[in-house]
Amino acid sequence: MKLPRRRFLHLAAGIAALPVASRMAGAQAYPARPVRCLVGYAAGGGTDIFVRLLGQALSERLGQPFVVENRAGSAGNIATDAVVRAPADGYTLLGTDAAAAINATLYDNLNFNFLRDIAVVGMIRGPLVMMVHPSVPAKTVPEFISYAKANPGKISMASAGTGNPTHLAGELFKVMTHVDMIHVPYRGAGPAITDLLGGQVQVYFGSVPAAIEHIRAGKLRVLAVTTATRFGELPDVPTVDDFVPGYQASQWFAVGLRKSAPAEIIEQLNKEITAVLTDAKMKVRLADLGTTAFPGSLADLANFVAEETDKWGKVVKISGAKPE
Repeated sequence: MKLPRRRFLHLAAGIAALPVASRMAGAQAYPARPVRCLVGYAAGGGTDIFVRLLGQALSERLGQPFVVENRAGSAGNIATDAVVRAPADGYTLLGTDAAAAINATLYDNLNFNFLRDIAVVGMIRGPLVMMVHPSVPAKTVPEFISYAKANPGKISMASAGTGNPTHLAGELFKVMTHVDMIHVPYRGAGPAITDLLGGQVQVYFGSVPAAIEHIRAGKLRVLAVTTATRFGELPDVPTVDDFVPGYQASQWFAVGLRKSAPAEIIEQLNKEITAVLTDAKMKVRLADLGTTAFPGSLADLANFVAEETDKWGKVVKISGAKPE
């Protein structure tokens, strides 16, 4: 049965009078389909672990799968470039880490500018740990320095990729202690730790999430943490700074997306991730992984990444590190 013309016009006018947000709520609901999370490293590394943990929590909160895809290579640049080239609709996220701040100086011809193109919406932070294979006779940082100087060019130093924080932390150590080690880059923390466990490389400045279980099992020997203060989960482990004054490096893992994505989606993701990271159970889980939440506004996170970009840029120049 057709509505009388006057009744139809009345209903149409009522709909038109509704706020745009109310009329479009169904169409604009986010996420309305699965969300891809491109991780710049191989499975098993700190970034991968963080993004999978966060993705599971977001899936539960928002009712859509957050699917992780590993795009390893070039210290996260491959994944970042893919996200920057993806549609700016909020359905392609980036799992990244402190390498994003390093790459701005390390690489001359990137197809993107991280600070300009990516909005970071969530982050956690933690120390790196200087760990060695049990075959290395050194049990302290001073002993390792002596051992390295007695064996110049014979110690292999793993990293999760050229330009990765695990690489620059080692380069900074080399510069400040005047030791000669061979850099061996891998496509992520997982492969680096696999070879460290197998003795193919001798030392690794790695993230806690990727190595904590091996550390607790005694399969790897930790000599020090790289932050200025000791780490709560490893209270008996000294800092590198205790023996090499002024040495400091840390790691952070983050999730971002194209800055040109709809502002409301960027803000929603920041809000949802903050809620996830500040949940009591998640805090315990993060502590178990050797990290802590770094909740902050979009401006806070952007400022932090800008400061890190400046800091690590100086380390790149001092160390003379080059892409391989």
